[in-house]
Amino acid sequence: IHSMMFLLLIIAGLGVVTLLVILFAPQIRKYAAGGVCKSTTRLDGKTVLITGANTGIGKETALDLAMRGARVIMACRDVEKGEEAAASIRASYPEARVEVRELDLADTCSIRAFAQKFLREVNQLHILINNAGVMMCPYTKTVDGFEMHIGVNHLGHFLLTSLLIGLLKRSAPARIVVVSSLAHNFGWIRFHDLHSQGSYNSGLAYCQSKLANVLFTRELASRLKGTNVTVNSVHPGTVNSDLTRHSTLMTILFTIFSVFLKTPREGAQTSIYCAIAEELHSISGKHFSDCAPAFVAPQGRSAETARRLWDVSCELLGIEWD
Repeated sequence: IHSMMFLLLIIAGLGVVTLLVILFAPQIRKYAAGGVCKSTTRLDGKTVLITGANTGIGKETALDLAMRGARVIMACRDVEKGEEAAASIRASYPEARVEVRELDLADTCSIRAFAQKFLREVNQLHILINNAGVMMCPYTKTVDGFEMHIGVNHLGHFLLTSLLIGLLKRSAPARIVVVSSLAHNFGWIRFHDLHSQGSYNSGLAYCQSKLANVLFTRELASRLKGTNVTVNSVHPGTVNSDLTRHSTLMTILFTIFSVFLKTPREGAQTSIYCAIAEELHSISGKHFSDCAPAFVAPQGRSAETARRLWDVSCELLGIEWD
């Protein structure tokens, strides 16, 4: 009898919660949507490069910046999906100047080939948005033997940025936006086992890579002083996108609590804000969420860790980046 009563109480409780969520859905949605980029900046004559722009917040960022008149280059691993996304952007906004190029951040040869072709064919780059990412995938390695999270989310973008930094400087004023996450708070750079060979936890590997994004932003900003190229990192919010595809539990939770999550369009607002807001023209090395400065975990503020990660990254990629 007791267990029956307990079960009925749980069901009744869930019923009440569901009812409240339904009743207050509009207010919850408004709160969950977070900050909105209010800038009316136009980007006519400007060139933008966005990685992972075929889906989610990357695609929404591409649409918004294309509507402001920019030439938007969508760098995608899956060109077919990229072309579909570009077609849907053109359907929403026929004047959109969007083009798709192949880029696999899990393969340094692909990154180098992309950059080589890009530098040959594109003579200006005003905004680089390092948006692509993997989340909580099973243990896999990139073509070069890096653990997938640190390999794609950090090292791939580190290499891409290093190859394009000269063009960004020549196109200045220019901006770099690095999509990180609130998850950086739970991350530690495990220098003794960067590629999780000793032990692997997909959540912790993801958090480490997002902390690496924050540290990279910090160190790059100090190296770009006086160049009129700025770099800032963003937490897009908890967005209902296909980034959770590797985790069944996360997918189920995201479906149940979708009313509390941002849509990809809402999630793109802070990336857009950091890419165009006039008041940020000289702000660099900062972290943003909901179109406002955001908290950075102590381990994300360490200049020493940032420098060490920079050196290790250069070593792993076999590059010299002064």
